[in-house]
Amino acid sequence: MDASIVIISLPAIFRGIGLDPLAPGNIGYLLWMILGYLLVSAVLVVVLGRLGDMFGRVKIYNLGFLIFACASVALSLDPFRAGAGALWLILWRIVQAFGGSMLTANSAAILTDAFPARQRGMALGINQITALAGQFLGLLAGGLLAVVDWRAVFWVSVPVSITGTIWSYLSLRETSTGRPGRIDWLGNLTFAAGAGILLAGITYGIQPYGGSATGWGNPWVLTGLIGGLALLLAFCVIETRVAEPMFDLALFRNRAFAAGNVAALLTSIARGGLQFMLIIWLQGIWLPLHGYDFEDTPLWAGIFMLPLTLGFLVAGPVSGYLSDRFGARLFSTAGLLVVTVSFLGLLALPVDFDYGLFAALLLLNGIGQGMFSAPNTSSIMGSVPAEYRGVASGMRSTFQNSGTALSIGVFFSLMVSGLATSLPATLKSGLVAHGVPAASAAHAASLPPVSTLFATFLGNNPVQHLLASEGVLDHVTRAQRSVLTGHTFFPQLVSGPFHHGLGIVFGVAAGMALVSAVASALRGSHRPGPDHRKPEDRTAARTARSRHNAPS
Repeated sequence: MDASIVIISLPAIFRGIGLDPLAPGNIGYLLWMILGYLLVSAVLVVVLGRLGDMFGRVKIYNLGFLIFACASVALSLDPFRAGAGALWLILWRIVQAFGGSMLTANSAAILTDAFPARQRGMALGINQITALAGQFLGLLAGGLLAVVDWRAVFWVSVPVSITGTIWSYLSLRETSTGRPGRIDWLGNLTFAAGAGILLAGITYGIQPYGGSATGWGNPWVLTGLIGGLALLLAFCVIETRVAEPMFDLALFRNRAFAAGNVAALLTSIARGGLQFMLIIWLQGIWLPLHGYDFEDTPLWAGIFMLPLTLGFLVAGPVSGYLSDRFGARLFSTAGLLVVTVSFLGLLALPVDFDYGLFAALLLLNGIGQGMFSAPNTSSIMGSVPAEYRGVASGMRSTFQNSGTALSIGVFFSLMVSGLATSLPATLKSGLVAHGVPAASAAHAASLPPVSTLFATFLGNNPVQHLLASEGVLDHVTRAQRSVLTGHTFFPQLVSGPFHHGLGIVFGVAAGMALVSAVASALRGSHRPGPDHRKPEDRTAARTARSRHNAPS
């Protein structure tokens, strides 16, 4: 919930610290507020899962809650304004993500240790679906709390994190002994640097560069992408040669583990794209067309997306329970096929849709993702020896968090590319037709489409944002100003170009979901088996891995 609550509250947060996120030079603050938490989570969860294997999963989990609580308090006490205030928030969000990574890296491993195989799917189902539902409930909570006070967005984490810290220290007990070993410093360094640089390059790739609508031609972005991939390849080589690797790549020989993580990555990319595209669709077009002020659209977007959360909550525990009895492959694969159908349904909707059908498709999508997530997690965690559950949980979280970060780069780029082909001409002709001088209309139309997308994302009136810098609205008639800044002008103007971009986005998402279904089906007929016990020595560990790596 805390990972997404900031997204919907960004307008109130930036107004509170006196900073215009859409002003030239400030989009970087906006992007790092959105992506900083995700980037840190994606990079650190494997390392922290490995530390949990070595020093105790509950110990690392409890420490994570404590760090998370301290960072939540610091976020709510931001003493600065403007750029300094934004940097304070970004840096403490990174610290908060560090604590959150300690929690997510070890939670699935703790549950896997605590529950017998016959109940593991149900337990992990509740855990996973609660987490996924929290991502969408955070959008609703952010909209509600931002109306009260922007600091309330961070206050809500304080009592939860303090209570959770005390509760976890008092109630959780280690059910598995730590596995002594040495820290793989070189592997940790190359993985953290490679993943961080790669994801940062993708983050800056969606910003305009020179005369291009995106920054994929920026030499720094290209350097980041190539350098990040090179470091990750070096990491893979290092992990095959060190005595005690951070992550045992031999686990990928296990078909259930490898297929489950590939499916999780692609599904996470598709899910992240869905979340951001739905927000822009609702806030930028559908809600204004139905009479909602742009300033109110963030809250109502969260409310109208609730069927998606409902689908998660219903399907997750049920499919987790059933997968304990009938295996993970059937439910996870069928769930991804349901997700594919829902994406195709959204692709077929008009821009100004009937909400009943839209809600039904969101519910269907949520049910499909719920059917997939819990059995898939149970399959991944049940397929590895007990002494590797922490690092397996961390790798699973890395794929999920990296997929969300990748989705922003992938789908924003697809949408921006789709808009760049038709939006400038459409926008210029529409503005000129309503009294805006041709030069001013041409200037507004030449601004990067990503700026217009972020304006709708933040609940700002895009036309006011485009025209305010030159004072154009002060030189048109009252009637023309009323039309230009009204509820329907921008949505009707942009609906054609936006639907073109939306078709590309949902088409790619449907393709990813279908490929994920194929990967899920290839996991083999793995069913929960007896719990794995920690081997007494390295030879026994290899024996256990060989037994699990055997073909299904």
